[in-house]
Amino acid sequence: MSNQHILAIDLGTGGPKVALVDLRGRIVAHEVETSRTILTPPDGAEQDPHDWWRSISAAVKRLVADAPEAAASIAGIGVTAHWAGTVAVDAHGDPIGNAIIWMDSRGAPQVAAAVGGRLNVMGYDPRRLKRWLQLTGGAPSHSGKDAIAHILWLKSERPDVYAAAERFLEPADYLNLRLTGRAVSSHDCSVMLWLTDNRERDAIDYDPQLLAWSGIERTKLPPLVPSASVVGELTADVAAEWGIAAGIPVTTAMGDVHAAVVGCGATRDHEPHLYLGTSSWLSFHMPGKRTDLRHNMAALPSALPGKYFLANEHEAAGACLLHARDGLGLVDTLEELNDVAETAPAGSNGLIFLPWLNGERTPVDDHTIRGGWTNLSLAHTRPDLLRSILEGVAFNSRWLLQTVEAFTKQPLGPIVVIGGGATSDLWCQIHADVMQRPVRRVEDYRHAGTRGVALVSAVSLGLLDVETIHDLVSVEQEFTPDPSVAPVYDELYDAFVAMYKATKGIHAKLNG
Repeated sequence: MSNQHILAIDLGTGGPKVALVDLRGRIVAHEVETSRTILTPPDGAEQDPHDWWRSISAAVKRLVADAPEAAASIAGIGVTAHWAGTVAVDAHGDPIGNAIIWMDSRGAPQVAAAVGGRLNVMGYDPRRLKRWLQLTGGAPSHSGKDAIAHILWLKSERPDVYAAAERFLEPADYLNLRLTGRAVSSHDCSVMLWLTDNRERDAIDYDPQLLAWSGIERTKLPPLVPSASVVGELTADVAAEWGIAAGIPVTTAMGDVHAAVVGCGATRDHEPHLYLGTSSWLSFHMPGKRTDLRHNMAALPSALPGKYFLANEHEAAGACLLHARDGLGLVDTLEELNDVAETAPAGSNGLIFLPWLNGERTPVDDHTIRGGWTNLSLAHTRPDLLRSILEGVAFNSRWLLQTVEAFTKQPLGPIVVIGGGATSDLWCQIHADVMQRPVRRVEDYRHAGTRGVALVSAVSLGLLDVETIHDLVSVEQEFTPDPSVAPVYDELYDAFVAMYKATKGIHAKLNG
């Protein structure tokens, strides 16, 4: 392969990662910055797009200074970002206020009105539900956390913003607008609008009936372009600011799930990966479009041309650890959390942590459920508290795994783990023990997003074949299940699921 590189930009909820990635998927150089999330209780979550751009620019400039030779051979630029967010931009492409991100559920009432009717099936009008499923492969979530919900909330509660908006963009598409001056979305990135006909994978477009039911004007949505295609060229202004060449091709942006499923090497059907970041998911590519509305899962268009992938999500994974550190002050660092948790026995002496700190999406679509510790006694210690957090997220992963295997009607093999949470050997081993599956951590697991978007960008530019991606990602370490702890975790897992069923009604009254 030629000595070319892709500049990959991965905007996570906690901040951006940027990297120079060669055509073998190797991270040549990388930089990290942070972003601030603005929580507006009870249900709002926003970020400042100007802050995104400042932090990305700072990271890119350091990257270029540290790796000038690789920066001089950039063949393309690819962007991924946290998915299912909304940036309202004016006619000049400037953001109107803060971005609404995937954690925000203020649009739940507006979505309920758009999808419901006098006769309801699981909260949906049957006629509307049938068309949504036929066309999109899913339907807007009742949680109010999809992009369609954000736009409907703005229309209802911030009519001035809605009226002034020229376009509503996904965070990744907003960044591409800043790079190229062109406001578009791809066939894959636009899915969380739930307004596109996805039946023909290479001919996706907005559906007039879904637009009419939503009440969102098509003119306020970005034009759609094919997945894995070129959007435009890097503008001279951005190139001068970053110290790289103008005119570099910028390829279609994508959601973080799309990038991760490629960056972990799972490009073949039914090869699973578990992402452990602020949120988490268990995903893989699939041969076609299928839906499990009851459990809020669907096969949606992938960032790779012609492919679909299984989409699902847990709202809080690493977020639970960060809350233990920053919100509760139980530890000073995540390294300390792991060290202390490792001194507690498997099962945390019967203590169970419920990780639903921001509601849940899958396998239950429930924005009112909340978490915490259960079965806590005076005998429990700080190590029990901390280990139970790691185990509680793993119990949630097992719940999702069982739902996914019922969806696919086949058991899944070893699970690739990626994301910042994979740094912890203890957490990887706990997941293997709780899920009773081998867990494989791949090389550069923290950079699966940047690697994934770089590889898709290379495919878009004709520099790489999709079939070769699988063999570019190597396994760093495998964690095998310990059969001696299976009985302990089986009992606690059953109690974990029972706790959801027992408390969901209480939480609905408290948080509805």
